Amino acid sequence: MFDKVLVANRGEIAVRVMRAARELGIETVAVYSEADKHGGHVRYADEAYNVGPARAADSYLDQEAVIEAARRANADAIHPGYGFLAENPSFADRVEDADGLTWVGPPGDAMRKLGEKTQARQAMDAADVPIVPGTTQPIGGPDSVEAFAEKHGYPVAIKAVGGGGGRGMKVVESPDEIREQLESAKREGEAYFDNSAVYLEQFLDSPKHVEIQIIADQHGNVRHLGERDCSLQRRQQKIVEEGPSPILDDDLREQIGEAARRGVREAAYENAGTVEFLVEDGEFYFLEVNTRIQVEHTVTEAITGIDIVKWQLRVAAGEELDFEQGDVEIDGHAVEFRINAENASEEFTPATGGTLETYDPPDGIGVRVDDALREGDDLVTDYDSMIAKLIVSGQDRREALARSRRAFEEFDIEGITTIIPFHRMLLSDEQFVEGTHTTDYLDEEVDAERIAAAQERWGQPSDGGGESGETVEREFTVEVDGKRFAVNLEEHGASEVAAQSGEATPPAPAGEDSAPASAPGDGEVVTAEMQGTILSVDVEEGDEVQAGDVLCVLEAMKMENDVVASWGGTVSEIHVEPEQSVDMGDTLVTID
Repeated sequence: MFDKVLVANRGEIAVRVMRAARELGIETVAVYSEADKHGGHVRYADEAYNVGPARAADSYLDQEAVIEAARRANADAIHPGYGFLAENPSFADRVEDADGLTWVGPPGDAMRKLGEKTQARQAMDAADVPIVPGTTQPIGGPDSVEAFAEKHGYPVAIKAVGGGGGRGMKVVESPDEIREQLESAKREGEAYFDNSAVYLEQFLDSPKHVEIQIIADQHGNVRHLGERDCSLQRRQQKIVEEGPSPILDDDLREQIGEAARRGVREAAYENAGTVEFLVEDGEFYFLEVNTRIQVEHTVTEAITGIDIVKWQLRVAAGEELDFEQGDVEIDGHAVEFRINAENASEEFTPATGGTLETYDPPDGIGVRVDDALREGDDLVTDYDSMIAKLIVSGQDRREALARSRRAFEEFDIEGITTIIPFHRMLLSDEQFVEGTHTTDYLDEEVDAERIAAAQERWGQPSDGGGESGETVEREFTVEVDGKRFAVNLEEHGASEVAAQSGEATPPAPAGEDSAPASAPGDGEVVTAEMQGTILSVDVEEGDEVQAGDVLCVLEAMKMENDVVASWGGTVSEIHVEPEQSVDMGDTLVTID
């Protein structure tokens, strides 16, 4: 077994991996960006190393910086968690090629075969696993989409070859949407996966999203650990996951499980992974393989008693699975709720800041909370909006949902807006309670007024203001040769350190026009309404624009936001470029 593992991630998943490692007697190493210097995963680790500034491309995605941190810490393994570098085969190769380091995940070649979507479709088709009708090679331009739609009909899903987690996927409903959605899918693919290639699938209107958790060792053994139902989604982003699926009978459950095993075995896959399927009218179709641990792995752990992360570490260390397929038993039912820092009543707009004034998660039989934040922590908005996960289990689905209602009644968060009110509303929703919801249910059927009423009833104010006390505790971070040390000091009779000055007016929600700011002598400026990354700049200096014209596209928390002109004029200056990170209030474009 390993002596020390570096976790190349942040937040709750980094803490989750570190907990498993600690139980196996393995020391842990954290990496962190400047934005995360006070992060919970940094506090939990035995050691922590700075790998760069807030921008992910310059820190968590900096392969050499992560490997160098592992060398300096004398780690002998790297676990990537999920997101960031978790599904990057070139990084897996670099880790394996580095002297003294082991990659905790599938080999790079297996990742390429199943992680790249078109190759995965080819591999599954060869293994006699049903696939959604579509292309098995990247497509060209708009004509390819139009020809596909003429054969299969609308809607059509355009998907990034390197995509996953809903990113790089766009749905075309009619011919006039083809060009815009194709460019958007390519843009996201390039931004998130460094690959602008896309392919096409027939878009199933109302499927259930069912996925199979697998674990495979280096000795040819492949086991599946049952299925999860991930049908409660918004814009292809999962919000609630549960297991087992409420719509599968025993026969279909066995077919899907064996199809998943067959497919990954043919690809010579190792370590943990998830094979995702769409189920409609009693038929199932392969969707994609996630070549990593998933957010919702906790559901499977709750109903099988198998610690998937521990097995990731054991398999990477060369151990053989010590249980047969017939030994895997599904006991009860479990549901996972993602606790995102978003306002569900405002189109799930991500929070732009805040401090956890109160953080009191629930507890008791069948209740698990995976998190990294603690009371008093500031919200970091540079990355994903998920701040915690609530996992609730019971003897059956009815008990799991009843226990979930109780848990949310106890879940007390103040200072940061979250989607807890949405979850409380959902637990009284008839279609969700009956388990008949599909992947389009939230986007197309749930009444927005119900979500707004839930936010008003159970929502907490997001303003984290408060008066200064006489005693101020300050945490200082000292770095010596790039290694982090935390120092806490108390000052009595002192005022709090003043925050950096800025605009007092709160930002408008994503997608809404904001009042123009003026810069005397330099025209009027369009500023960023939230922290994010510029995906594209759609104007040039000298262009004439009208109110409502798209100036640039800003990605924040997995959502594309068109930044539009609130007034007409001439573009005099462009202050940003694609792939540039911006903070809330940064100037994007000047219009005269």
